[in-house]
Amino acid sequence: RTLPPHTAPPPSVVTMPAGPFASSVGVGRAEPQWAALNKVTEVCGNDATHAGGNPAEGPLPLGADVLSGDLSTCPQHVDLLIVGAGLSGAVLAERCSKELGMTSIVIDKRDHIGGNCYDYVTKDGIRASKYGAHLFHTKFERVWGYVNQFSEWIPFDHRVKGLVPDKDGVDRLVPIPPTQETVNELFGESIDSEEKMQAWYDTQRVVPPGAGGEPANGEEAALSRVGPQLYEKIFKHYTKKQWDKYPAELDASVLLRLPCRTNTDDRYFGDEWQALPRRGYTRIFENMMLGDANITIRLNCDFFAHKAAGTLPRHKLLVYTGQIDSYYAALGMPKLEYRSLRFEEEYVAEPAEGYFQTAMVVNYPSADVPFTRIVEYKHKPNQPKAARESKGTVIFKEYSCDHGEPYYPVPNPANHELYVKYQAMASKEPGVCFVGRLASYKYFNMDQAFLNALEMFDEVKGSGRVPGQERTELGEGDGPK
Repeated sequence: RTLPPHTAPPPSVVTMPAGPFASSVGVGRAEPQWAALNKVTEVCGNDATHAGGNPAEGPLPLGADVLSGDLSTCPQHVDLLIVGAGLSGAVLAERCSKELGMTSIVIDKRDHIGGNCYDYVTKDGIRASKYGAHLFHTKFERVWGYVNQFSEWIPFDHRVKGLVPDKDGVDRLVPIPPTQETVNELFGESIDSEEKMQAWYDTQRVVPPGAGGEPANGEEAALSRVGPQLYEKIFKHYTKKQWDKYPAELDASVLLRLPCRTNTDDRYFGDEWQALPRRGYTRIFENMMLGDANITIRLNCDFFAHKAAGTLPRHKLLVYTGQIDSYYAALGMPKLEYRSLRFEEEYVAEPAEGYFQTAMVVNYPSADVPFTRIVEYKHKPNQPKAARESKGTVIFKEYSCDHGEPYYPVPNPANHELYVKYQAMASKEPGVCFVGRLASYKYFNMDQAFLNALEMFDEVKGSGRVPGQERTELGEGDGPK
C-alpha cells in the first residue's frame, strides 16, 4: 500500500506501516516518557445521556420543531437570544440556565448543534468530524473541570507525521513538529541528545535583519526559529497552501509560535490535559443543552433574515457568535479575510491490516501536492466498536481555500486594522455581547473558546470579577494544523 503519488514521481515511495497509531502505553498514546506527562490517565467525566441508558454512538435525533427554523413556536420573551450553537453559544446558554435560571433561545443557520466541533458516524460506521479534525487539549484546570460535566473522556496524545523529501529527494515519514528524529531523517544527522539538537538549531537560525533583531514578517520569524533547511522542507510551502500567502506576506506571530523541540517528544501539544470525548464532541453539546427547559434551540434558522423581517423574539441580551463583519454588513464596510477548508472523502475498502496510513494525521508540506493533509479518523481510540473491527476505512484529503465556511482569520496588518474598526463599533453596540472566534476575529483552540465563554458568563453574572479586570491571557491558538 503506497501513498497517493506526487505529480512528479519521487525517487523513492514510502510504504506506510499499519495502524492504529499506538505505543506500548496504548492506542492513541505517546511513548511512555511523554505519555506520562498527560494528566488524563484513564476514563473520566460524566456522560448523562449514556448513564441514562441511551447507547447511541452518533448524534441524537432532534425534533421537527428544533429543525424547523420556526421562531414563532418559541417563547416570545427570553433573557438571551444566542446566535450560534457552537462552543461559545452553548456555554453561555448552559451556564446562564444552571447558575442564574435564565432562559435562552439558541439559533443556528446549520442543521446541527456543536458548530465546527460537530462530529457524526459515517455510513461506514466511522466517527468523523464534519469540519476537520478537532483535538482537545488544555492547560486550564477550570476548562478541564467544566467539560468533564458533559462527557466521558479517554486519554489521547495527538501525534502528527509529515511526508517530507529528505536532502536526496527521498520521501520520509517524520514527526511534526520537528524532533531529533525529523532532523536526522531529513538531513542525515546523528543527533542523540538535547545538547546536540540545540547546537544544530544554533547553527541554523537566522537573526532578523531589522532593528532590535525583531522579525518583521512570518518568513523572518520562521528563519529565526528553525533556520532555512526546516523552513524550506516543512513550513514555507505548507504555509502557502494553508493561507494562499507565503510566510513573508503574513504577520510574524503566525510563525513565531513554531515549536522547536530539542528532545524526542513527538506529541503535537504539550498541555497537561489531553483527551478525546468517548462518544464524540457532539455529545458534549447534547448534554449541555438538550433537555434543559430553559434552553430552546432552532436550527436552519437565519438570524439576519428574521432580523430583517422583525420576527426575532424579544430578549434582554443578544449574544452574537458569528462573523463580526457580517453583523455590520449593511454599513458597506470591507469584509474581513478568512480561510476555509474543503474535504474530499474517500472510502478505502480493504487496506492492508485495516488502515490506510500510519497515523491519524499525515501532513503533506511539499508544493507539488495540492492538499495539506490526509486525516484517517479510524486511528482515534474513541471509535465505535464496529469501526475498530471493520476491514475498511475512510480518509479525508484536506484542501485550504478562500470560500466556504470561515475557519481561520488571516493575520496581516490590513485585516487587523479593519477588525479594530469593527471592534470599536461592537463595544458601543447596546444590548449585544460579541463572543467567540468569529466575533473576535481570532483563532481559538477549543479550550480557549470554552474559557473565553466562561469568563464572558462571569461578566454576565456580575460576580467573581472586578470591574475592568482583564480576562485570562489566552495566547495564540494553534491555527491550521
